[in-house]
Amino acid sequence: MKTVLITGARAPVALHWARLLHMAGNRVILADSHRFAMARATRFKAAYVRLPEPRNALQTYAKAVERVVKDYDCDLVLPTCEEIFFLAAARDEIGAVIPLVAPPLQLLARVHDKYSFAMIAAGFGADPPKTTLLRNSSDLDACRSASKDLVFKPVWSRFAERVLIRPRSAELDRILPSRTDPWVAQTFLPGEELCCWALARDGEIQALQAYRPLYRAGKGASLAFEPVSNPHIRRFVAGFVGANGWTGQISFDFRHDAQGRLSVIECNPRATSGLHYFGAADGLAEALVAGHSANASLTGAMTLPLAMLCYGLPAAIRDRALRRWFGDFRSMGDIAAWPGDRSMLRAQLQALAEIVCVAALRRTGLKAAATADIEWNGEPLGR
Repeated sequence: MKTVLITGARAPVALHWARLLHMAGNRVILADSHRFAMARATRFKAAYVRLPEPRNALQTYAKAVERVVKDYDCDLVLPTCEEIFFLAAARDEIGAVIPLVAPPLQLLARVHDKYSFAMIAAGFGADPPKTTLLRNSSDLDACRSASKDLVFKPVWSRFAERVLIRPRSAELDRILPSRTDPWVAQTFLPGEELCCWALARDGEIQALQAYRPLYRAGKGASLAFEPVSNPHIRRFVAGFVGANGWTGQISFDFRHDAQGRLSVIECNPRATSGLHYFGAADGLAEALVAGHSANASLTGAMTLPLAMLCYGLPAAIRDRALRRWFGDFRSMGDIAAWPGDRSMLRAQLQALAEIVCVAALRRTGLKAAATADIEWNGEPLGR
C-alpha cells in the first residue's frame, strides 16, 4: 500500500484519481487551497488538508506541502491542476522534500508556454500550425492583414481565455501584447478538435486516452466528451514524451482535418477528461505507483451534469439546440457518480458557491475565479 497525496482536489479528475487509488488498496490524502473542494466529499480518502494559496506565497505553500508529506508519510504527490508549477518550483527551486510525480519546472514551463511548445512539438507526426510570437504592437500590426486566417491567444492562458478566432483587424485593438503578457498568432486550421490525456514514466507511455469534446464552457474546457481512438495521437504522444523523458501526466489538444491530418495545438501538463475512461479494474493506480501500463475500458459520452446545466443549457437555448442538448444530457454518464461513494451534488454546489464568492470579491468571472489562486502566467518562481 502506498500513501498518495492528491492536490487540486477541486477538480473532478482529482476525485477520479482518489477513487481509483483507494480501490487499488492505497491510502489517499486530498489537499487544496479551497475550503469546499469537490473531491473533499468522497468516502475514499483518509484525510483532507486545506493548503495556503500558492500563487502569492510559494514559500508558505512549499512548507505546508512538505509538512503534509511528512505528517502522513506520503510516498507520492500527484498534482492534477496548475498547482503543479508551484509544486515543481518548491521541489526544484526551494529544495522542498516532495516526492512529486512531475518533470522539472523548466520543462513544465516550456510546454505551458504556447510559443515555446510550438517550437519543440514538431517532428513527432502532428506538427503544430505556424506560430508567431507577439511581444509588442509592431508584432501585432504585422499580423493584421492576415487576421482572418489566424487564431490569437495569450502565451500564458487556460480555458481558451481571451482567445480570438479569425478576428477582424479592428478586433485586434483589444490586444496589448507585451514582454510580460506575450501573445501568439497561429494559423487557423479547419477540422474537428481532439484531445488526449496520458500518463508517462521516464519517457514511456503508461496510459493514454483520446477523446472528442462535445460541449464546452464557452470556448474553454470541455463539459462533455466521448472517447476516440486515433493511432496518430498515440504516435505523437509517444514521440514527444520519449524525446523529453517525461514523467507524470500530460494532455494535448489537436486539430484533425477532413484529409486525416493531425496537428497539435497546445499542451497542458496536467490531468484532463480522458482520465475518466479508466475504471477501477483497468490498472491505472498500479501504473502510477508501480510503473505498470493500463488501458481504459469505459466507453460512451460522459459529463459533469451540474456543469452541463450551468454552461451547456444556456448555450443550447441560445443556439436553439435544446432538443439535442436534452437528449445528450439524458444519455451521458455522470463522471461524479461512483458505486459505494456518496453523491457529489451537495459538494459541487458548495464548491460552486465558494467560487461565486471568490468571483464577487475579486470582480472576475467564474472560470477565472476557479483558478485564481493556482494559475501561473510565467512569473519568476523560487526564493
